[in-house]
Amino acid sequence: MSALKLKLRSAPPVRLDLSRLVPGRLAGLSSAEIEKLVVSGGPQGLTVGDCFEVSGAPGEDLIFEGGSDRFDYVGAEHAGGKIIVEGDVGAYAGRRMKAGHLEINGDAGVCLASNLRGGIVSVGGSAGEHIGLPRPGEKDGMAGGAVIVHGDTGDYPGERMRRGTLIVKGRLGKLAGARMMGGTIWAEQGLSAGAGIQMRRGTLIGPRIDEPLATFVDCGTHDLLILKIMAVHWRNTLGDVAPPAFSPPRRLMGDMASLGKGEILLTEG
Repeated sequence: MSALKLKLRSAPPVRLDLSRLVPGRLAGLSSAEIEKLVVSGGPQGLTVGDCFEVSGAPGEDLIFEGGSDRFDYVGAEHAGGKIIVEGDVGAYAGRRMKAGHLEINGDAGVCLASNLRGGIVSVGGSAGEHIGLPRPGEKDGMAGGAVIVHGDTGDYPGERMRRGTLIVKGRLGKLAGARMMGGTIWAEQGLSAGAGIQMRRGTLIGPRIDEPLATFVDCGTHDLLILKIMAVHWRNTLGDVAPPAFSPPRRLMGDMASLGKGEILLTEG
């Protein structure tokens, strides 16, 4: 399987818009044509060739050899194949991605997976604030696919989330699932303060919660069939990073200050 490799020459002097560098948009282009693509506006007008050494040929895989917190919009509108970043990325990585896999082997900046529609975004390190957040003028945040963060997240993860799955192995930021309308957030280390504020629907899962909101109602322990179905789905799609099986959880319903059909499931009772 062919792969296009972009090796970072040096730390970029300005922020780079890498939204054009996805397998689907590069198909059929020669190395010379790829090198001429503009990745930074303004007076400098940097091109791919200014910033990267290009090798290989366009195909299903794209590999960034080196990363930077100035790499914005990595994997934006990605619709198939695999993108690997051997380092950090900046803001809006995976924005409106539809299919395929985006693998980030460092940290991610703010607004990771903004308005994600499908595919899998995996972050080996931590991620900034507002995972899945919609841009101004958009109704929904994350609306499909899966995001796995192996480190910590900033605040407001899953804000206005509608569908899909967010899995966080490290510390989950405050106000997770704010104004959430659907989907699932699973926090291996537990839910932080303000989780589920103004959520209308959706599911937050964790072993415990810090300072649960007073507008959530404790409904006792439930053995929910849907969790067993979800566990099978996660194992089939996510493999080893899928959440482990757990005993019947304690269920909190809310936010009663909103529609009140969301839930927080606490796996340690």
